[in-house]
Amino acid sequence: MKSVLSVVALAGLSEAALRFGCSTLSIQRLDPVVEPGSIPSAHLHQIVGGNAFNASMQPEDGDPAQKATCTTCTFSEDFSNYWTAVMFYKHQNGSYQRVPIMANDALPPGINGGMTIYYTQQDFFSNGNQKITSFPKGFRMTAGKVTATSKYSKGLKFVCLQNKSTRFPELDEFPTQKCNGIMTVHHFPACWDGKNLDSPDHQSHMYNTVNDAFVNSGACPASHPVRVPQVTYETLWDTAQFNNLPWPTDGSQPFVLSYGDDLGFGTHADYMFGWKDDALQRAMDSSCMFNACENGNPLKSQQPAQMNACTVQPTVDENINGWLSALPGMSIDHGDGVSEESEEYRECIMP
Repeated sequence: MKSVLSVVALAGLSEAALRFGCSTLSIQRLDPVVEPGSIPSAHLHQIVGGNAFNASMQPEDGDPAQKATCTTCTFSEDFSNYWTAVMFYKHQNGSYQRVPIMANDALPPGINGGMTIYYTQQDFFSNGNQKITSFPKGFRMTAGKVTATSKYSKGLKFVCLQNKSTRFPELDEFPTQKCNGIMTVHHFPACWDGKNLDSPDHQSHMYNTVNDAFVNSGACPASHPVRVPQVTYETLWDTAQFNNLPWPTDGSQPFVLSYGDDLGFGTHADYMFGWKDDALQRAMDSSCMFNACENGNPLKSQQPAQMNACTVQPTVDENINGWLSALPGMSIDHGDGVSEESEEYRECIMP
């Protein structure tokens, strides 16, 4: 724990930190960062943020902050989009059911699922004492790698929730015991090359100095000298409602991410900047913390009812609810060496 002296020493520094909720905007197979223009994308995502979200969203298509008419996030000037893979329960009979999302109890009640989003400067406790530069218009990045078969980044974690306030221990893969929910955590890199809005792998324009949990990030290297906000997502999945259904007898657990990963090494997230005008820079230059940044101090904010009312119409027409014979977009394995696409996927791609 930090000493009283260290806290006093930091009191005069710029310590802005944002923590806010975003209700669910959409759950569908679109990914305008990794698979721009693909309808549908390879696997299912849950998306929050501005309602300009669509399959393309390239920088030349315009600023989301100008095209969106609403946002599912607390700060009404934030039209960014944030998305992750979806979690499913896999029954022993081979069928799947989507795991619903829970709102974080550190946020105002009434938020419809979604995620908790953080923009911090250095770490969760002191929050740093250096200039933080907002992302530029058109910026996007990813965290994690869907094809990873071992730990990919220190910033990607799972937490077995005893309650919604549980934050430790942080695990590198899915917990194998029954939990009162599973939280996925995605910490993004906080050092930018200062030049590129994106890169072919959506990560090389960034440099990751992030350590486990909300602890100090290292200094940015000369190749990526610009310190940008530390963006983090927390997503709480309500796995407890599946605890009385069949579980594997081999000591493993029954949850998978929407691309079929039952270990979690491929956990990943996408970010697309869409703050209006200089709102994020104003916040980072201030000394506000969490909900003290709301109500014009310095950011405009809205209530959960307004957040929940913001939606987009699905672009991909497929069933994602109830018991499914296969993960959306994945093929059905009959165990005879022959696979076929799920009925939902065939209906989506066939005229």
